[in-house]
Amino acid sequence: MDSTFLRSKLHHPLLGMLFFTQGVYHNLIVDKKHVNLSRVVKVNCNSAVHLRKPPKYLRYPRRTKLPPDFGVDTFIKPRNEVKDHSEMDVQIDWSSDDQVTRVDFSDDETEAEDGHDVWEADEIEAISSLFQGRIHQKPGKLNRERPLPLPLPHQIRPLKLPTTKKHVRISSPAALSRLSLTKQIYKDPVFLLKLAREIRSLPAEENVSLVLNKWGRYLRKGSLSLTIKELGHMGLPDRALLTFCWAQKQTHLFPDDRILATTVEILARTHDLKLPFDLEKFVNLSSRGVLEAIARGFIKGGSLNLALKFLSAARRGKRLLDSSIYVKLLLELGKNPDKEEFVLPLLEELGERDSLNVSLQDCTAIMKVCVRLGNFDFVESLFDWFQQNRNQPSVVMYTTVIYSRLSDNKYREALALVWEMERLNYVLDMPAYRVVIKLFVALNDLPRAVRYFSKIKEAGFSPTYDIYRDMISIYLLSERLAKCKEVCKEVELAGYKLDANLKSYLLQRER
Repeated sequence: MDSTFLRSKLHHPLLGMLFFTQGVYHNLIVDKKHVNLSRVVKVNCNSAVHLRKPPKYLRYPRRTKLPPDFGVDTFIKPRNEVKDHSEMDVQIDWSSDDQVTRVDFSDDETEAEDGHDVWEADEIEAISSLFQGRIHQKPGKLNRERPLPLPLPHQIRPLKLPTTKKHVRISSPAALSRLSLTKQIYKDPVFLLKLAREIRSLPAEENVSLVLNKWGRYLRKGSLSLTIKELGHMGLPDRALLTFCWAQKQTHLFPDDRILATTVEILARTHDLKLPFDLEKFVNLSSRGVLEAIARGFIKGGSLNLALKFLSAARRGKRLLDSSIYVKLLLELGKNPDKEEFVLPLLEELGERDSLNVSLQDCTAIMKVCVRLGNFDFVESLFDWFQQNRNQPSVVMYTTVIYSRLSDNKYREALALVWEMERLNYVLDMPAYRVVIKLFVALNDLPRAVRYFSKIKEAGFSPTYDIYRDMISIYLLSERLAKCKEVCKEVELAGYKLDANLKSYLLQRER
């Protein structure tokens, strides 16, 4: 075989591979007598490239093939079929020390003896270099498994409708636009207040039905309670009563305890509500909301006697009203010295309750009334009850209890509350500073009194006349006249004037 033709075929990617793998390599295996197989290394047959199907770029090359020489067979058929493929994956070492003269790759042994188609050593070395390692392939996983295609219903089924939102604010513009006119205005405060202003602007001879008939179909139960309350704030109880009478005739608006309670509270506050003769029967038949509204109206209107009479009737009828009603009545009775005798029965009634529902502000207000009346034991019991319910007292409540113990001459107990406030890092207000300094003056504790007096200035407060007077008195008890003069100068700069008794006492001490 012509060596030039062999080189041209080997350089071609497709023909060279087919030519070598199918013809030459089979002859190399069969004709072992022409090749030095002294050193043979076995390799894995699964990595042989020639067992796989050639890729497309080798099967259909873009470059045109070179025309073959006429009279020469392009594909050399092997003489013997190789049945065992494991014999094909061998590595032949052509760099042995044995002298290689020639190698015959022809199909006929007689052609090798005649000297035709003899390969030279460099040609054999070039061919053997192809078997030194695996031919590089394209990067990536060759035998990767592709995912199955999605089923057809996934592609053709319609999209789901959006789920409805359960918690949407009715006051949002998007939600209001989808609501009917009735749901938009029947409890809208802006509309109900505007309705009260329209009623107020009516002439005296006109009835409220002139305005209410236009919007009556859009109203619901409880809608007119805000309108009636606003008419009461405007000082129009008669218009509020007429509005209630109009609503009473509407079947879709009455009966309704909300507008009834609002109307009776306005009438009780303006002294236009008269108690019935059979008060016990009225209390038993009325609802709790109506009874509390009447009591609040009497208390706000200053009719304390009617409020006490009403609450006593409710107590006899075993009707339990809210604790805030009693607290408001206690505060009003505490302001009037002539009514102080009615405070103790109300306090006892509150103490008899199993579950007392009193807020922090109401509890502090009751304590102040008890301190004013000198009922210090009730202050202590109320303070203990408030702490047992796992509530945290405020600075105002601490100040009230300290003042109660100070008034009861329990100085050490009051001082314990001061240390507790400091441990909790409470920020004192001006009334708290006044009570604490008064306590240190009563204890004749000058260093602590001076320290808290300086804290007042550090906190940015201006001492009151009571604080100045207490500091002057404690300096006089300690016989520190120079400090007394300094405080007196501060009093004059602050715009206060010392009373005559204190001035005379200071002059006596100076003499």
